[in-house]
Amino acid sequence: MALPKVETPTYELTLPSQDITVKYRPFLVKEEKILMMANEAGEKVDITNTTMDVLQSCTFNELDIKSLPLFDIEYLFLNVRAKSVGEKANFRLLCKDDMETYAEVEIDLTKIDVQVDDKHTNEIMLDEERKLGVVFAYPTYEALHKQVDMTKMGVEDTFKIIISCIDHIFEGEKIYPAKDSTFDEMKEFIESLDSKQFDLCKEFFDSMPTLKHEVEIENPKTKVKNTVVFKGLSDFFTSASPIIR
Repeated sequence: MALPKVETPTYELTLPSQDITVKYRPFLVKEEKILMMANEAGEKVDITNTTMDVLQSCTFNELDIKSLPLFDIEYLFLNVRAKSVGEKANFRLLCKDDMETYAEVEIDLTKIDVQVDDKHTNEIMLDEERKLGVVFAYPTYEALHKQVDMTKMGVEDTFKIIISCIDHIFEGEKIYPAKDSTFDEMKEFIESLDSKQFDLCKEFFDSMPTLKHEVEIENPKTKVKNTVVFKGLSDFFTSASPIIR
C-alpha cells in the first residue's frame, strides 16, 4: 500500500547580487543527514561540494548554484538552513582572551544579511590619464574550482583567481573582453601593473559583499567580553549546521 506523501513548504527570497526572486524549500531529512556527515568529516572541499548539491535540490534545480557569486550562495544557504531546522541557532564559541574556554550564544539567523562596503566597486581605474581600467566579475564556486586547488591556496593561486574574475579591460572607449584573450595574455597584463595598481585590484576582492555577523560573548571564567566575527559559508556551516540546535 502506498504511503501518503509529505507536503514540503516553499519560500521565496531575493538574491543579493541581482533582483531575482528564488523559490526554495527546507532540507529533507536525507539531505540533512549528508550535511551532517560532511560536517563530521571536516574536509572543507567536501563540505562545500555537499552544500552546493543540496542547495541545487532545494531550489528545485531552477538555478545553476555553482555559477552564482559566492555571497549569493552564502545567503541562500543560511536562509534554507533557517527554514529547515530553526531560525535561531546555538553557537559554542572559543573565547579569545584565554583561548581555552567556550561560551554559548543564541543567534537569530534571520537577522544576518550580506554586508556591502560603501566604497566597493567592480570597476577599477588603473590610470586616470589614459582612462585605463579593469572591470571584475564576482568569483563563483565553479570558476574558482576550475582555476585553483582550494585546499592549497598560494601566491600563484591568488593571481589565477584575480585573472579568472576579469570581465574586461578598457582604455577610453575601447573594450577588451577577457573571453577574447588567452590566460597568458591576461596574466601578462596583471603582472605588468605596479604595486599601487595591483592593490586597487585586490581591494575589489577584499571589499566584496559577504555574509558577515559580529557577536559579543562573555568568558564564563574570566568575565572578559570577546567579539567573534562570522564570515563566509564555512563559518556559518560549522557553527550553524543542523548538528548544533
